[in-house]
Amino acid sequence: MAFVVTENCIKCKFTDCVDVCPVDCFHEGPNFLVIDPDECIDCTLCEPECPANAIFAEDELPEGQEIFISLNSELAKLWPVITEVKQPLPDADEWNGKPGKIDQLEK
Repeated sequence: MAFVVTENCIKCKFTDCVDVCPVDCFHEGPNFLVIDPDECIDCTLCEPECPANAIFAEDELPEGQEIFISLNSELAKLWPVITEVKQPLPDADEWNGKPGKIDQLEK
């Protein structure tokens, strides 16, 4: 079981989670982060660090967020690994908590 970055990360991209990951399983896209499920060791360190509450254990995903299991796996193969904390997107606080952001995902 891996951890999964879900919809609330879209257009926020806080990177607090990256700093605590012992295996560098996060990958960075234009406006979203993903976790490589093949690299994730289920250490649980990232989940409480996410200011957007966008990281969940695969078997504890909120209803309607199941698509993010495959998106994390797919996009982790395309995007580069991120290992250092960066500034969130400029309007992250405005987007944090807004539902229905899947159509805002930039691949």
